[in-house]
Amino acid sequence: MRAVEFQEYGSPEVLQIVQAGTPEPGRGQVTVDAAYVGVNFADLKARAEGYRVQSLPFRPGLEVAGRIRAVGDGVEGLRPGQEVAALVDGGAYAEVVVADAATVFPLPEGLDLRTAATLPTVVPTAHALLHEVGRLRAGETVLVQGAAGGIGTVAGQLARAAGAGAVYGVASSAAKAEHALKHGYDAVFTADTFADDVRRATDGKGVDLLLDPVGGDTLRRGLDALAVFGRLVSFGNASGSEPWQVGQPELYARGRSVGGFSILALAQSAPDALRALAERAFRTVSDGTVSLPVTAEFALADAAEAHRLMGSRTSTGKLLLRVTD
Repeated sequence: MRAVEFQEYGSPEVLQIVQAGTPEPGRGQVTVDAAYVGVNFADLKARAEGYRVQSLPFRPGLEVAGRIRAVGDGVEGLRPGQEVAALVDGGAYAEVVVADAATVFPLPEGLDLRTAATLPTVVPTAHALLHEVGRLRAGETVLVQGAAGGIGTVAGQLARAAGAGAVYGVASSAAKAEHALKHGYDAVFTADTFADDVRRATDGKGVDLLLDPVGGDTLRRGLDALAVFGRLVSFGNASGSEPWQVGQPELYARGRSVGGFSILALAQSAPDALRALAERAFRTVSDGTVSLPVTAEFALADAAEAHRLMGSRTSTGKLLLRVTD
């Protein structure tokens, strides 16, 4: 089978198409004949920095949609030929992907494989940020960093559907702001001035819920943009800054709180909770509440081009690799 791997860290050119043996599922696993694979920022960090890479060569990719090829011992409720989406701990850039059965999700009726490949990381993450961790209530105000990315695109729509009083975003360009405004946002601010913009938009109160994938100084400024009893949910460190710390001085005076979320960590620590979360989140797509546009699609052999586009920070929505022609 064909797969995409890298043998050293570096620019997108280190991604190479290789011929590899077709894997077989172990106990509690299935193999999936991949149709489409999602491209995520974590894939770029793995290639460039070794993020979550245990050894080289390494095959990136966290999400896949396709048909089950084979089922390992001890697997129930899944069968060969079944259309599924799966969250994996790496290895999805391939024609055949091994996945733990606990993170393999049969597709709801009417959901096609191309759309399904956009779901495993993005939609459950956005749902958890707003509801399970952020605990958004109707009438509250929300600010989302990275409003034009995959998670931001979904979060804007989910916040609007939940009855948020106002949904604000942060984007790095006019084109990204235009994309976000089509997906649930009332206003989109720039990264340099968002804290001041939030205070103006809320008459000095700040927002009730802020979602932050950036970390570093952006997170610290986000804390200052929270209202009394406001919540900040961290779900990444795209800035590459040192791990942040927050304590009594930042939180006590105005009753603020900070939470965090990682879908990959949840998959390891509480797969049953992940499955319930995914089922709730996927329903928002099948019932039409959420749509996540695929803004660029590449052949598997052109994975480097997908990485270049995402790395340019000009992309919006979701990027996919097409595995089957």
